[in-house]
Amino acid sequence: MKKNIFFRVLLVVIPAISLILMSLSDGAPAGWSGSPGDLGTCYNCHDVTPGNFNASIDISTTIPSSGYELSTTYDFTVTLSESGASKHGFALTAERDLDSTKVGTFTPTDNNTKLVNDGGNIAQSNPSSGNSWTFTWTSPSTDPGSITFYAAGNAANGDVGPSGDHVVTTILSNIPLGVSEARRLEFKLFPNPSIDVVNIQFPSGSLEAEAEIYDYAGRKLISKKISSNDHQIVTRDLASGIYIIRVFAGKKIGVQTLIKN
Repeated sequence: MKKNIFFRVLLVVIPAISLILMSLSDGAPAGWSGSPGDLGTCYNCHDVTPGNFNASIDISTTIPSSGYELSTTYDFTVTLSESGASKHGFALTAERDLDSTKVGTFTPTDNNTKLVNDGGNIAQSNPSSGNSWTFTWTSPSTDPGSITFYAAGNAANGDVGPSGDHVVTTILSNIPLGVSEARRLEFKLFPNPSIDVVNIQFPSGSLEAEAEIYDYAGRKLISKKISSNDHQIVTRDLASGIYIIRVFAGKKIGVQTLIKN
């Protein structure tokens, strides 16, 4: 009787394990970059202890240090460095710092990467495809605020088991929306530091715009339409600290730092 139960369990477990292994052989599962909006990292499937190995993962991109532009495509390369592993994999995503929603569009440039998680993540398509992957990311058409790229890599020993694998993570954090010279909006901000109110003045004196004040966590606290007749923003309810003011007029953007006393 016990043997019959044992063999019945095997008939259920073996196909399930086979299905899992076959799915992983096609690349990383969805949503394991280690970002706040994902399910976790490769640690969730691989029995590893962080810090007990010599491994690293690096993200390189053509996004300039000044930030990304709207509706612009950038090149990305993810490299997983670790000696002795027979298979390598990664997962990467981009999320808005304000609420961890996915931003932008990933596009594979060869057969070594693929989209997962409904296109919100990009990952290796074959664990034996090497330890470096290239792809592109196209920024959104509207301003999501600052964003962060999250990546997790797995250097596996190829024994088809969870133990003995090396998992590492990295991020490119708080990348702002950059503003090109042609799209830069100049304005004066006074008084700064501010106590009760702050004034916004344009060189032309007659421009209409939308002003927004954000804290350093990316939360929008104030939004107001401004013009030459109404260019004052009440700041008395803001806590003392440093804030970001963004002013939008047509396709132009102006950004300054506001100090609230």
